Amino acid sequence: MDLNADLGEGFGRWTLTEDEALLTCVTSANVACGFHAGDASVMRRVCETAAERGVRIGAQVSYRDLAGFGRRAMDVPSAELTAEIAYQIGALRVFAEAAGSTVSYVKPHGALYNRVVRDEEQAAAVVEGVLLAGGRPAVLGLPGSRLLAYAEAAGLTAVEEAFADRAYTPQGTLVPRGEPGAVVHDADEVVRRSVGMAVDGAVTGVDGSRIAVAARSLCVHGDTPGAAALALRVRTALEEAGVRVRAFA
Repeated sequence: MDLNADLGEGFGRWTLTEDEALLTCVTSANVACGFHAGDASVMRRVCETAAERGVRIGAQVSYRDLAGFGRRAMDVPSAELTAEIAYQIGALRVFAEAAGSTVSYVKPHGALYNRVVRDEEQAAAVVEGVLLAGGRPAVLGLPGSRLLAYAEAAGLTAVEEAFADRAYTPQGTLVPRGEPGAVVHDADEVVRRSVGMAVDGAVTGVDGSRIAVAARSLCVHGDTPGAAALALRVRTALEEAGVRVRAFA
């Protein structure tokens, strides 16, 4: 099982994610590319540290929404979205390659992530942006999403992802952040759910139902308070349960 986290979610002197600490325990780093968070200095610093520690670098692409942290619904024309996805990947690749690494995968963020679960047009535009950027990185997304279907059809590696600290609907999608209980705050529960998804391939939904989860990567949100300590606990618990924690890319 791969363990990923959102990193580089700062801007200028403002810092949100515990990048240094998280890079000691995750195997893949979803690096903000400047549209929902991050800037050139932040991207460079995270890429350098990730490369030093052997952590895979992923481009966390978003709608252009710094004020809303990429979590506001936006209607972006397909051609524009394709160009903006390629732009973000290209920007991060400069710093990844300068650090001796590369952009191994692409993961949408926030509102875009949820939109491309079902939206054919937006999902296709994101995949087109990945192809336009070149390099053929893997695409990380929710199991059963239109994004992964389009990625696979385009010959890209599609990687299913589960969330350690997010609640699931009975349909296997994420509970919207605006609804009560969308984020799981209890650390013991996060660890228990993580092991369950990795070992048993299942998680309990908000209605108490048992939901099948087929995932090769597990996400701990970097903007969750105490994310680094939580990610370390999750990794330790996975390894104690006999799960080999390693990057998918």
